[in-house]
Amino acid sequence: MKASEIREMTDDELKSQEQELKRALQNLRIQFATGQLTNTAQLKLSKRDLARVKTVLKERGLKAS
Repeated sequence: MKASEIREMTDDELKSQEQELKRALQNLRIQFATGQLTNTAQLKLSKRDLARVKTVLKERGLKAS
């Protein structure tokens, strides 16, 4: 997911996306721990996407203050 796509989302969409990414990351971690994850690069991509969403939410929160 690109940063430009994330910036176009509304705050509600970002919050739901954040929750979805957290769940996906947790599932990937479980799969990794049990040896079921074949593509470990997915962990890195999920972490980055989550960080991007959190960054945009934080920027908007600071901007509103």
